[in-house]
Amino acid sequence: MRTVRLSILAFAVLALAMSWTGCSKPPEAEKETAKKAMEDAISAGAEKYATADLEAAKKLWETADSQMKEKKYKEAKQSYLDAKAAFEKAAAAVEAGKKAAVDQAKSSLNAVEEEWKKLNATAKKMEKKLREKKQTWKADAKAIHDGLARVKENISSAPDEAKAELDELKTMIDRWKDTFKEMAKAPAKPKATKKKKA
Repeated sequence: MRTVRLSILAFAVLALAMSWTGCSKPPEAEKETAKKAMEDAISAGAEKYATADLEAAKKLWETADSQMKEKKYKEAKQSYLDAKAAFEKAAAAVEAGKKAAVDQAKSSLNAVEEEWKKLNATAKKMEKKLREKKQTWKADAKAIHDGLARVKENISSAPDEAKAELDELKTMIDRWKDTFKEMAKAPAKPKATKKKKA
């Protein structure tokens, strides 16, 4: 009877020891799946289009790494699982973020096109005063026209680059608006008249 009790006690102690050792193993598999989810989120564009979600996921990752260093494996395992879910959320948010960026870029495109139409109309009115700057105007007008065409072509695939190019075009348009205002203020040069020979 005593042997049976000792056997049961030994078995209980062994089972308890095994469960403790099972919990004390580093959660390498969870860390790897979380790392893969992080890489997927970054390659999907989360750094540009889901920044807040990506930052939240990275904080969970850092917490898990810290827990690993402190050998708090049970907590680290849960933190890696949480980080994986957060990285997956960031990857899923990329599409919505990209759509918002495209919408914003399209709105900017419409505004810049409107400014461009007004500037062209002003240039036609100022044609006589534009003589000295005609070559510069032609070069800039072509650059603006070509830039707008490029933006329209790339706006859906690269909204951030499109927005940056629109900002440059807007700066060029604003510079010409200022130039035309100055030209409008300046008095017109009198036409040279030929002197009659006596």
